[in-house]
Amino acid sequence: MKKYIFILFLSIQSLVAQVQFEAKLSKSSLGINERLRIDFIMNVDGDNFNPPSFDGFRVVGGPSQQVSQSWVNGKSSFNKVYTYFLLPTQRGTITIRQASIEYQGQTYKTSPLSVNVTAAVEQPRDPNDTSVSVNDALHLVAEVNKSNPYLNEPITVVYKLYFSYNIGITNWRELDKPKYNDFWSQNIDIKQLKGEEGTYNGEKFRYVVLRKTVLYPQKSGKLEIEPLSLDIDVELPTNRRDIFGRVLMTRDNKRVSAGSKVITVKPLPENGKPADFTGAVGKFDFQVVPSRTTLKHGESTDLDITVSGTGNLKLFNLPKPVVPSSLEMYEPVHTENINTPLTGMTGKIADKYTIIPQFKGNYTIKPISFSYFDYVSGTYKTLSSQEIVISVLDGPSAGDQQDVVKDDAVAKNQIATTDQFKYIHLKTKLSPINKKAFFGSTFFYILLGLPFLLIPLIILFKKKKEAIDGDVVGNKLKLNTKLAKKFLSEAKKQIGTKEPFYVALERSLHNFLKAKLKIETSEMSKDKIRATLTEKKAQPETIDLFIQLTENCEFARYAPSTTVAMQQDYDKAVEVISELEKQIV
Repeated sequence: MKKYIFILFLSIQSLVAQVQFEAKLSKSSLGINERLRIDFIMNVDGDNFNPPSFDGFRVVGGPSQQVSQSWVNGKSSFNKVYTYFLLPTQRGTITIRQASIEYQGQTYKTSPLSVNVTAAVEQPRDPNDTSVSVNDALHLVAEVNKSNPYLNEPITVVYKLYFSYNIGITNWRELDKPKYNDFWSQNIDIKQLKGEEGTYNGEKFRYVVLRKTVLYPQKSGKLEIEPLSLDIDVELPTNRRDIFGRVLMTRDNKRVSAGSKVITVKPLPENGKPADFTGAVGKFDFQVVPSRTTLKHGESTDLDITVSGTGNLKLFNLPKPVVPSSLEMYEPVHTENINTPLTGMTGKIADKYTIIPQFKGNYTIKPISFSYFDYVSGTYKTLSSQEIVISVLDGPSAGDQQDVVKDDAVAKNQIATTDQFKYIHLKTKLSPINKKAFFGSTFFYILLGLPFLLIPLIILFKKKKEAIDGDVVGNKLKLNTKLAKKFLSEAKKQIGTKEPFYVALERSLHNFLKAKLKIETSEMSKDKIRATLTEKKAQPETIDLFIQLTENCEFARYAPSTTVAMQQDYDKAVEVISELEKQIV
């Protein structure tokens, strides 16, 4: 009898026991190259376990199930655990949603959990592990040519993937692209990956160059280059062989990171800095050349100001000439011819000013100076142009113009004296005293019948509107065209303000493609745009200009940009949209 009472007591205790179902993480913060373990733990034997979708992660292990039951001092305890191993696929704060089970007709859910995924972290190897594995066969390295440059001095970062001779790489994906905060950056295209031989830590390896980037630091102090991280599928040899004696391979996966790099940037020295220094750093030549110096009245001359050489050509403004007030000078036309190899920017930039004289005589344009910092010698250098004299052979003189101004003033005074009687009207309009009544007039009957005449027009207009409203595709294309014009107009207003300008310009280009090519933003890859425009009979030069312009919008958000560069990008956008309007069939 006591035995049955004891069993009944335990049964009642199990019924009233509180159901616990929770999720536990192995860590709440991890690098993008680390694994995360998550356990779903319940103290009852729940049914219909439903895991979350694990958005932002890739499941690399699990689910594994573990069940345990024990009796301690007459009390039973039950534990069931579902375990998963996850790899993050993106950085940031990722939420793991709720899992659920069913128990005795009730549904129980875990609480959502947040995980902070950071840049890749260094993972130390276990010193007791002497086996050869994928960890020893793959290494991603970021080679920086300078760790202590001056402000705006070019440095290069080359990313190399070293891999052992006895493994094969079947696929690789970028998990985390390097970020160059406080740097102006330019990626150098690598058309084809080429395997080469080299050494890593004194051992022979093969390697491929994945990325080449030129950087110009825009701030002094310690700047961090965040790492490049890759997810790589590999084939590793095993100790087994097939019937022909060939080594059997096994597939594995490895996440590698180049590690972050810290660059200590030296500020430009204040000692000896010229007053006209505008930030040019490198080695330059400076020229100021007029198209001609002898003019006739009404003729113009062009003044070309050119800086050529090697340095941060896209990151400073050219000096502006000062001319006498009698010479009318227009805003310059800015041109650039710059290449960016691994050694840094090289080429030339130029401003062309159009100058028109107003009077005859000789006018002097004072010498123009240009200063730059030579990081090789560590000193400032100043280059100056020659004095330019513009001779105007004919036309009115400055004294004649003053007489004309006086004569104009006298004429205006005479006109003012004759205007004092202007209020007296010389023409009158008479109307008859006895007017015909409106009721019963011809105009009355016209107005009375007008609504009936408008009924067919109203019906026709309504049908036309219904047809337009029913054309969903056509309305969408019209909306995209309207948005393209709207954002292009907005970009013009924002010239001089970098971030809003390039956002509006990029939206204008995207909406233009939506309107003309009927593709969505999510489909706008470079290959898709090029293929679609080619099918529409667009010229290859126009296609290249359009893709280059979209790349400029992406890069310019994270790099300094001048008003001249923004105006140039805006003019290119107007030109390429106009050309595509003509070419697309």
